Amino acid sequence: MLRVFHGLGIVLISLLGTVAAQGDAVLIDRIVAVVEEDVIMVTELEKRLHVIRDRFRQSKDTAPPVDLLKKQLLEHLIVERLQLQMAERRGIRIDDLTLNEAMRKIASRNDLGLEGFREKLLDKGIDYIGFREQVRRELVIDALRARVVDRKVQVTDQEVADLISSQTGVAGSDLEYQLHHILVTLPEAASAEQINEARTKAEAIRARILDGEDFRQLAMSESDGQKALEGGDLGWRKASQLPTIFVRHVSDMMVGEISELIRSPSGFHIIQLSDRKGEQKRMIKQTRTRHILISTSALIDDDQARQKLSELKRRIENGDDFAELAQANSADTNSALKGGDLGWTSPGILVPEYEKVMNGLEIGRISEPFRSSFGWHILQVMERRSHDSTQEVLRSQARTIIRKRKVEEETELWLRRLRNQSYVEYRLQIEEQG
Repeated sequence: MLRVFHGLGIVLISLLGTVAAQGDAVLIDRIVAVVEEDVIMVTELEKRLHVIRDRFRQSKDTAPPVDLLKKQLLEHLIVERLQLQMAERRGIRIDDLTLNEAMRKIASRNDLGLEGFREKLLDKGIDYIGFREQVRRELVIDALRARVVDRKVQVTDQEVADLISSQTGVAGSDLEYQLHHILVTLPEAASAEQINEARTKAEAIRARILDGEDFRQLAMSESDGQKALEGGDLGWRKASQLPTIFVRHVSDMMVGEISELIRSPSGFHIIQLSDRKGEQKRMIKQTRTRHILISTSALIDDDQARQKLSELKRRIENGDDFAELAQANSADTNSALKGGDLGWTSPGILVPEYEKVMNGLEIGRISEPFRSSFGWHILQVMERRSHDSTQEVLRSQARTIIRKRKVEEETELWLRRLRNQSYVEYRLQIEEQG
C-alpha cells in the first residue's frame, strides 16, 4: 500500500481519484454542484467514488450504501474546492521545486526513489501527473490553513504547566487511546430548532450503534467530521492530545464503549474508545563539557588559532587551570565567565563538529584543536550521565500537543464557517448520479 504524508489528509482518500476503473462505461459529464465560481462534475465525483469502493474491496470492511458515500464525497469535494478558491485569492502557490521535494518524500516513505515510485504508480494504473497535481492541491490547502488558522494559535507557559499537572490530561501519562469519532454539526448562531434537530439526529445515530451497526460505517455515511471518510478514526493519542471536550470522557470509558452525546460549539459528538496502550520513560545520555574557543578574523587565521589552542592545551596538561585560561582567552563570552563550562547538554544541542569530538573523548581528557562553524576549540569532557529527560520532553510535548489541539478545534470551526458562508448550489440529486 502506498504511504503519504500524515499532514495530507485528503490525499489518503483522493490521490488515486485520477484513475477511472477500466471497462467502466463512458460517463456523460454533468454538473453536480456549483461552488462559488467553480463547479464539481459528475465524473470527478465518480472517480473519487471508484477509489473509495476499491479500497473497501481490498479490506474486510463493508462499504456503506453508494448514495451515502456519494453524499460524503460530494461534501468533501465542496470543502476542498472552497479552500482552494480562498488560497488562489490569497495568492498561495506551490512551485515545482517544493512539489518535487514533497514527491521525493512520499517516494522515500514507500522505500523508493522518485523514478521507482513513478513506475509503481503507473503499474497500479495511476496517472502520475494527476497524482502530482493532487499533492500540489494538498500542499496549497496546508499552506492556507497555516496562514489562516495556525498563525492565530498561541500557547502560554501556564497552559503548558496546567496540562502537565492535570490528572486526566497529563502529557506524560503512560496511556494512549485510539478513538473513533462521529460529529453532527451545528451552524453558527444555531436556533433552538436547529439544535434540537442536530441532537435528534445524533441520538438516532448513537442508538443505531448501540443496536449493533458498525461505528466506522456510520461515521463514513453520517459524520460531518474531518475524518469521516476514514471511518472517524482519530488514531492513537495521549489524553492530552485529544480535543479538550473528550478528555474527561475517555479516562472513564472501557474499550469498545460508546460515549454519551458530547456537545461543543461545532455540534454533537459521539466517540468510541477502540483501544488503549502504555508508554515508557525517556532516558538520554547527557555530557558536561568545558571548552575554549578562538574565533578567526582578519587578525587571526586558522593556523594561528590552532597554534594558540595547542599552546593552551600544553599549559593545561602541565598544570595550568583550565577555567582560568578559558576566562582569559575564550571568545565564547557566556561560557568563559563560567570557566568554559557549557553545563549538561543533551544529544543534538551542540553543533555536530563539537558533538563528534565530545562523544569520542574519555572523561578528563582534553581534545586536540578542532574547527566548527564558530571557530577553533579545545574541549574537556568533565562528566557523563544517564538522565531521565521526561520532564523536559513533557514540556516540549505539552506545548506541541496544546497547539495541535487548538489548531484542530480552530480548523473545525473555520471550515464550518467557510462552508456556511459560501454559495453552494446542488444541481443533481444523489440518486440521479448512479
